[in-house]
Amino acid sequence: MSDKLTFGTFGRYTEIPVDQMTPEQKKGYEYVVKERGEAPGPYKIILQNPNLLQVLVPVGKYFQQSHSSLSDAEREIAVNLINAKWHAAYSNYEHEMIGERAGLPPEKVQALIAGLHTSFDDPRQQVVYDMTCTLIASRIVPQGLYERAVKLLGDTGLTDLTVLIGYFTSISMTLAAYDVPSNAIGLKR
Repeated sequence: MSDKLTFGTFGRYTEIPVDQMTPEQKKGYEYVVKERGEAPGPYKIILQNPNLLQVLVPVGKYFQQSHSSLSDAEREIAVNLINAKWHAAYSNYEHEMIGERAGLPPEKVQALIAGLHTSFDDPRQQVVYDMTCTLIASRIVPQGLYERAVKLLGDTGLTDLTVLIGYFTSISMTLAAYDVPSNAIGLKR
């Protein structure tokens, strides 16, 4: 074990300057900038693996550009629960603001991040909350909860939710592994 803690440009990760990227990494960087306008948050880290980037960017775009059957508020309920579960400071900070912009009351977003119980008047939002809490706690989904989720979200919505949970778990865990703080900026590109 090292006697010295080292930090890079984005948490523990030292970003690769564009002029030092391999041709594949540069192509991946150009792809994410074309799709997102920049290489935000976790993509700063994932850029080092352009093959993975080619897979994750379209999934992120699917959820972030309202292509999924879940509303912005519903997605943010799940995302904030996942960020809290994996102690992803950078994502917690970003998605606290995004959740409020999506229409969630600040006290609800804060409860999600703090791991406090909360509830929602909207039945769809409540079932998103219940399913996400159940799945990220590695619990068995009871038949009644499953039936309520399918009734309220449909099979498409339930599938969207489970894939969102998996996608954002990978994002949150990446940020947690690289110990990216809430105020991280990274390289200016």
